[in-house]
Amino acid sequence: MDIKASAKEELYRLASALACITVAYNLVEGIVSAWFGFDDDSLALFGFGLDSFVEVVSGAGIWHMVRRQRSNRQEERDRFERTALRITGYCFYLLAAGLLVSGAYDIYHGHAPKTTFWGIVVSCVSILSMWLLIHYKVKAGRALESKAIMADAACTRVCLYLSGILLAFSVGYRFTGIGWLDSAGALGISWFCYKEGKEALEKAVGLTCSCSCGCKN
Repeated sequence: MDIKASAKEELYRLASALACITVAYNLVEGIVSAWFGFDDDSLALFGFGLDSFVEVVSGAGIWHMVRRQRSNRQEERDRFERTALRITGYCFYLLAAGLLVSGAYDIYHGHAPKTTFWGIVVSCVSILSMWLLIHYKVKAGRALESKAIMADAACTRVCLYLSGILLAFSVGYRFTGIGWLDSAGALGISWFCYKEGKEALEKAVGLTCSCSCGCKN
């Protein structure tokens, strides 16, 4: 696809703005989710909040990537991005392990949250926000023919799936009162955290990641 330099610059500005919005959104989402998750004893919402904090580190690397591509149009990751990916990967592994142990412990002891109301609210807002971010990231990535920006969109899609898990189990507990549903939601989030960690470390060393984007850089 051949696009004019001015149009290309606009697209890179859009991609950069989307990266900044992703970082800012995940920071706010992390604070809100972790706060209400802790206050309501909802492990799924608390884990969702911690996941958002890890996404902030990943988003910083993506923002740097877009700036670099805007300057020299190179797809190959630099040292800053690889370091951010390694940090992201190991943080996701730690989070996955913590949620796995905590979720299993809560299920065994029959723990139930006070409420999952805020889990429903946060997940609904997140689903709408992630859907919009994915739409515009895909638009910019396709127009620029950038595998890296398309990979970013694919990772945002994982956040959409996480929001769906949180919504499903939060609604399930809200209407049934079955306590283990919240812990089961945390276990589901831990699985996606493991997958995200694995993909981040694969991309840090230049391997083809296992996500649907099929990126290699």
